[in-house]
Amino acid sequence: MTEQFPDTETVKSFNTAIADEFRANGGKVGGQFEGADLLLLTTTGAKSGQQRVSPLAYFTIDGKLIIIGSFAGAPKDPAWVHNLRANPQAHIEVGAPEGVQAYGVTAHELPLAEREQLFDKVVAVAPGFAEYQSKTSRVIPLFELQRG
Repeated sequence: MTEQFPDTETVKSFNTAIADEFRANGGKVGGQFEGADLLLLTTTGAKSGQQRVSPLAYFTIDGKLIIIGSFAGAPKDPAWVHNLRANPQAHIEVGAPEGVQAYGVTAHELPLAEREQLFDKVVAVAPGFAEYQSKTSRVIPLFELQRG
């Protein structure tokens, strides 16, 4: 039996609802992401040129802001990965005690050796990502977001 992954419209609706809640509550959301460190990543569509918002978990590891292209272990990368590879300039919104902070970032996809080291550190705090990796033959990419 093959696992079913949501269609594009379902993902868009879900992302919009999370983004709206995030913005309305100073970077906090409930449900399955309650208490998680989330950010809103705005990329430029590689084909469309349209702005695309994706709510993502993030991790600060070794002083680096890291996001993970897991797509819950789907066989393909999430659209935002494709967009960042085409245009690494992006914008993020991050919840902070004083409210949501927004700023530009440059995304850098980690080379395999560095990715392996950091992936182990991510899995140590969020074991679900090991499960996602086990579901797919692709290497789940990690990106460092650098301010500016």
